[in-house]
Amino acid sequence: MAVVCPECDNPITVDPDEVEEGETVLCDECGLELEVVSVDPLELAPVDVAGYDDEDDAHGVEEDDE
Repeated sequence: MAVVCPECDNPITVDPDEVEEGETVLCDECGLELEVVSVDPLELAPVDVAGYDDEDDAHGVEEDDE
């Protein structure tokens, strides 16, 4: 199944049977990282790198404080 990259409109071929929710897929054209948010129907969303970094930092701080 093909989905369209929201950044560059490049078609990205993804087999819904080969991916799970939470996995990431890269656009070959622009390099945008997309997260599989649903497999039925197949839906991808851009990974918010800043959001993930903030979450990771928060977990790291909690672990360091203990």
